[in-house]
Amino acid sequence: MLAPIRPRFAIVLGSGGVRSIAALGMVEVLQREGLVPDLIVGCSAGAMFGALIAAGHDADEAVRIATTLWSAEVTRKRRWGAIPQMLWPRLGRFDADFALRDDRLVMQRLQQAFGDVPIEALPLALRITSTDATTGERVVLRSGSLVQALRASIALPFMFKPAHIGGRRLIDGFVADPLPVSAATDAHAVLALGFESPMPYRVDGPSRMLAQVTSALTNNLMQARLAEAHAGGTRLLSLVPHLERRVGLFDTAAMPYLVGAGRRATEAALPAIHALLRREPQLAVA
Repeated sequence: MLAPIRPRFAIVLGSGGVRSIAALGMVEVLQREGLVPDLIVGCSAGAMFGALIAAGHDADEAVRIATTLWSAEVTRKRRWGAIPQMLWPRLGRFDADFALRDDRLVMQRLQQAFGDVPIEALPLALRITSTDATTGERVVLRSGSLVQALRASIALPFMFKPAHIGGRRLIDGFVADPLPVSAATDAHAVLALGFESPMPYRVDGPSRMLAQVTSALTNNLMQARLAEAHAGGTRLLSLVPHLERRVGLFDTAAMPYLVGAGRRATEAALPAIHALLRREPQLAVA
């Protein structure tokens, strides 16, 4: 039996809501330079935008589709049984599949964008990361329904119910690894794009206090994972595009700005990117 072909150049896209669409600007610059990745790894919103890249959409078309996939509208459909479940857990039959929002619109939009294509049939290899809700372990999905895998990777706890795949209850990939470079350590070179979770300007209520804690945990976990990858010998370069203004998780109006930010960050990092790839003689060239 032949050993699997080792990826040459992998791009890893982390969580970050709409900010993750900066990946489209990054890929534009790489393609212009003749640098073609042969593997995309995506987590949470990064998995959705990574799937658009892996499916072969150009930046303009991907942005158009993305505005329907990731917007505040998809999170506004309340699940009316959620309130009694929270107030009276036993009577409301609160369980591990609890969710505040109805996910039917999410599934409809994903289906419209990607249809029934399996992950392994995409033009570019794609790995989607999620989290096993029972064990907390990172789960890497490489085959099967693309729509179901994306639904699992964006299953934000409390917001959407977990996705059940292969006998596992899966939730948002950021819980285990906000920037999953560890899912691409078999690649010769890895270029990662991620964002730190913003800390609230002030803490004046329970939701902001919770945001402060989760942002700190997420950022510390991301830095720890990156340090672990470097220590393990992964040839890795991570980009964190500079944003001159605050961008909300569902601020679709900011998508063109974010694509531009990804483009500028990649152009500024081109010498480092070329240095990262210089020792890779088998790198795909357009």
